[in-house]
Amino acid sequence: MGVIFDTSFLIEAERRESEVSQFAKNREEEVFGISVITVAELLHGVHRADSTKRRLKRSAYVEKVIELFPIYNFEISVARIYAEMWADLSRRGIQIGSHDLIIGSTAISLGFSVVTFNPRHFERIEGLKIETLAL
Repeated sequence: MGVIFDTSFLIEAERRESEVSQFAKNREEEVFGISVITVAELLHGVHRADSTKRRLKRSAYVEKVIELFPIYNFEISVARIYAEMWADLSRRGIQIGSHDLIIGSTAISLGFSVVTFNPRHFERIEGLKIETLAL
């Protein structure tokens, strides 16, 4: 089994200055990774920084995350799950942000869980395991 980190978890870890390599402590047999959409969201935060100092600090954090964890692309297998989930949610009148749905679909395609600080959207995705980790 493995884990996909949601952007909200990584942002909270950055705010608390938690060491990203500690997330996998005592779970060495598991794969920890991120969706390519999480990379885009983290880089968006770098570009939105309100000072050079903050931009450099965020950039260093994001580059460390990219270096430490495998990045899972939005491939056809993920797109198929995404489309099915999107259609199902639409039929039920439920809306989820496309980024969260991509992250959830990526996790489902891999048989992984999602670690997030914002479970509200992810709880709506059937078959997705959600967990929290201490920072």
